[in-house]
Amino acid sequence: MSRIEVLKTYKIFIDGKFPRTESGRYYIPENKVGNICLSSRKDVRNAVVAARNAQNKWSEVTAFNKSQILYRIAEILEGRKAQFVAELVQQGVKAKDAEKEVITSIDRIIYYAGWCDKFTPIFSSVNPVSTAHFNFTAPEPTGVVSILAPEKSGLLGLVTTIIPVIAGGNTALVLASESLPLCAITFAEVLNTSDVPGGIVNILTGKRSELVEHLSTHMDINALLYCGNNKKEIAEIQKHSVNNLKRIVVRDDSNLNDKLHENPYYIEDFLEMKTTWHPIEKISASGSGY
Repeated sequence: MSRIEVLKTYKIFIDGKFPRTESGRYYIPENKVGNICLSSRKDVRNAVVAARNAQNKWSEVTAFNKSQILYRIAEILEGRKAQFVAELVQQGVKAKDAEKEVITSIDRIIYYAGWCDKFTPIFSSVNPVSTAHFNFTAPEPTGVVSILAPEKSGLLGLVTTIIPVIAGGNTALVLASESLPLCAITFAEVLNTSDVPGGIVNILTGKRSELVEHLSTHMDINALLYCGNNKKEIAEIQKHSVNNLKRIVVRDDSNLNDKLHENPYYIEDFLEMKTTWHPIEKISASGSGY
């Protein structure tokens, strides 16, 4: 007898938990991998609240500890490599390309894990001034970053956008690829079983056409990373982001396997440079300050 296959309903990932979408809606991608949540404006709000609540604590985690946490993500992804390859194949990616994508994703996480304790001295400076002050500049996290992940990459695009953002001490809410969403949900499971605290990364699924406006107008999102080349969407994001002066980064998402996507400036994109002036006490010839 023939039977109707029961499609799995995949949930979203907010604050270290896997809730169903508030909208109660779902869609089935063309590759029919399952029922995928159609996230709503309320889901975006919930993800922002989770990211904001986690941001201060995450920014205070030591650089060495962040590096360890990112390395742990890579370890778990390595252990589930076969599953991710199978999921990419299930979504229409050729087996050889799928294996390459997963391996590159693991290596890319390790690459940025190595930068966690190095970007601060690289991007910091001691500035020469003509007054009696120490003047130095050091990077700080921008805050809550929303990400529109690459549409044509199920895993590598997700990793390439998320990992540099959190390596810099930011928290993130991510809209996964609409056509290739399966690995995003499974990657959320990797994050949940690693050492990443809840709320650091929040992953939503759904339609860009419905959520772009909410991600760009929310007043508690500090920056937005857009991957793609849709000029209409980019113009809409730039227009809406003026309200709270969000930092907008538009990134080329082509050829994600290229080593050009491994560089510390992806971390710097979401850092604020804080300059501090500190007075110097002058010492007189007699040894007393004046």
